[in-house]
Amino acid sequence: MSCCTGRCALIFLCTFQLLGALERQIFDFLGYQWAPILGNFLHIIVVILGLFGTIQYRPKYIVVYAIWNALWVAWNVFIICFYLEVGGLSKDTDFMTFNISMHRSWWREHGPGCVRREVQPPPSQAPADHSYISVTGCIMPFQYLEALHSSFQLLLSLISFVCACYVISVLTEEEDNCKY
Repeated sequence: MSCCTGRCALIFLCTFQLLGALERQIFDFLGYQWAPILGNFLHIIVVILGLFGTIQYRPKYIVVYAIWNALWVAWNVFIICFYLEVGGLSKDTDFMTFNISMHRSWWREHGPGCVRREVQPPPSQAPADHSYISVTGCIMPFQYLEALHSSFQLLLSLISFVCACYVISVLTEEEDNCKY
């Protein structure tokens, strides 16, 4: 693979990562999940930096992008473990919202095939302005949809990391050849 091919592949991967991150950001905003919103925002910034570094032949920017991809892999593994409740983690905690809102994953109530109904709670259990929500008929539980989103991001990050390392090695090799 030549440098041009590696750069084109990295540009394609960065673009695909941006689209995936923007899609994920929208659904995290709809669910008021502040931790993923913050992570997605940082991811978008670093992917733009990596894209800029690739287009402008800036290996240092691509190094930052590659390191971030390694961190992004770890974050997505955590998200998968969180939603699948691996290792004592629980999807019912308020970790994703920083304990400042009652919201959860948007997919919990709006997943494919889900039928959402509001049910009035008994007067002794909740204030009059709150209602219980009953969700039935979901084709796929929301935790699997969240894990699927993270798996997609994880796969893109792994491929991007390898491609970024290749582009970095080729660009630094070209710089070394130009010095002599």
